[in-house]
Amino acid sequence: MDLTVITYVVYLAVSIGLTVWVARTLSSNGRIFLADVMRGDEKLAGAVNHLLVVGFYLVNFGFVALYLNRDEAVADARGVFEALSTKLGVVLLVLGVLHLGNVWVLSRIRRRGRMERENVPPVDPQAWAAPAAPTGA
Repeated sequence: MDLTVITYVVYLAVSIGLTVWVARTLSSNGRIFLADVMRGDEKLAGAVNHLLVVGFYLVNFGFVALYLNRDEAVADARGVFEALSTKLGVVLLVLGVLHLGNVWVLSRIRRRGRMERENVPPVDPQAWAAPAAPTGA
């Protein structure tokens, strides 16, 4: 079997495995964070979590498929390791950048929600508070 084909098979197996593992880890551990971002709405947090995972899979599998192509043939074992390290390194960097992008966006949403909750006055602007009852002497 050609070493280039072996490189492709190993690259696909490791890339798909890493993508699935990262997606499951982010999905299970991100649910709590999303519930906080969505102000405790578990149903909405679950839906957003699922949509993020689907988008994560689509982007990563698309990138892995596009990055599969190799211009030159792999001649020896050293070439296999060099090609795999380059390809897998780029895939891992893309996974990391996508993860950081998701966390950044969600933290901005969370921060905005917290600021809105903190800026709510204790009394409606058109309402009035009754004066406190006098305390006994």
